[in-house]
Amino acid sequence: MKGQALFRRFGYALNGIAMAFRRERSMRVHGMAVLGVIAFLAATDAPLLWWALIALAVGLVLVAEMANTAIETLADLLHPGQHPEIGIAKDVAAGAVLIATLVAIIVGLAYLLR
Repeated sequence: MKGQALFRRFGYALNGIAMAFRRERSMRVHGMAVLGVIAFLAATDAPLLWWALIALAVGLVLVAEMANTAIETLADLLHPGQHPEIGIAKDVAAGAVLIATLVAIIVGLAYLLR
């Protein structure tokens, strides 16, 4: 796909985001959480710096979840059966999502305890 127009590549990226939300329940759950966080920040009249910090934390979770989805999808295609190394790759990717989520929770707690 090298050498394609920027607009076309942007379309591929948007399609990837849409596919992640369509195919992965956890992405939809994270999406609903994002809406709740936005509503909460708006209701508490959060300062701009907290909006930025929480947006970074939430973005980290979504990026990790999408990377996890990409790794799982590719691994399942390349090796549909059970394999210890594929299992490790999937577990590591899931661990990245967990770490990102814990970071987001810590940032959220910092906002609540400020």
